[in-house]
Amino acid sequence: MKALELGKQPLTTVLEQHPMVADFVTALGFSAPDEHISLSQWLAELPDEALFDAGMERGQILDHLQRLVAEVQLMADRHAERIDSVTLIGGRDKSGRAENLELTFRAGEIVCIVGPTGSGKSRLLGDIECLAQGDTPTGRRVLINGTEPDDDRRYAPDRKLVAQLSQNMNFVVDLSVRELIAMHAHCRLVSAPEQMADTVIACANALTGEKFSADVSVTQLSGGQTRALMIADAALLSASPVVLIDEIENAGVDRRQALELLTRGEKIVLISTHDPLLALRGSRRLVIRNGGIAEVIETSERERQNLRHIERIDATLMDIRERLRGGQRIEEDIAWPN
Repeated sequence: MKALELGKQPLTTVLEQHPMVADFVTALGFSAPDEHISLSQWLAELPDEALFDAGMERGQILDHLQRLVAEVQLMADRHAERIDSVTLIGGRDKSGRAENLELTFRAGEIVCIVGPTGSGKSRLLGDIECLAQGDTPTGRRVLINGTEPDDDRRYAPDRKLVAQLSQNMNFVVDLSVRELIAMHAHCRLVSAPEQMADTVIACANALTGEKFSADVSVTQLSGGQTRALMIADAALLSASPVVLIDEIENAGVDRRQALELLTRGEKIVLISTHDPLLALRGSRRLVIRNGGIAEVIETSERERQNLRHIERIDATLMDIRERLRGGQRIEEDIAWPN
């Protein structure tokens, strides 16, 4: 939209259709008239002292508003782009041996990455996060919807295709949980950012055994609470279609519910894990040895049957943990599920 075209529109229409313009006008301390005059007329009638206080001329304000509207529209168009698949083209392991594989991950799929500590699981997640194009130590390449991503898609901060939840996540901003999530919702152009913040926080509290208040500072959250909040944010609010998770099992998070939440949003989920509950929940397991993908295992029906048994055992363990947290004794003969 050209500045001239925006200037001809009634100011009330501009404010209704473009909330970011209303925020800008409010931030400058300007008052909007009730009558349906055009944006240009409104600017022309602003007193000179108001413009002096704002530090901008009338033409500069109009040009700024035009760019603001255009950038927000471009952001909305980019977020609407659908990512159906991510393809990983193999590179080499630490010995230089070729991986000789091409794997495609699709929306709604969970793929698990397993292997000993130090085998290279995090390196694989890092290659996917940066959309590697043969420019990392492994030489791997990543395609989006079957094509190579351009530099804009790889490096533009507002077009992040991949959200990564690492083992150690700490906040450095002194905001409450509600303020942080509402700010993110506002940046995502959500129509009701405060309501979305409440939804994300409620979802996070459903994932963790350590409930927290929306008014607590994010710097006071425990590791498990932080991870739960970021999972809920990634599932409900983040525009990134790919989520990478590094070691969720030690975070005090309901693992099954977390993965169901993420895949419900049609995201591609890759998770590095040592946890059988997670490893067997994925459609495939990528086995990492010596820095390379040594094997790809499809989860079998027999393994899924065993997963249900492991879940019953885990539920018993979780019950014991909760009783210990509540100060109870565990002195009875424990009946393990068959």
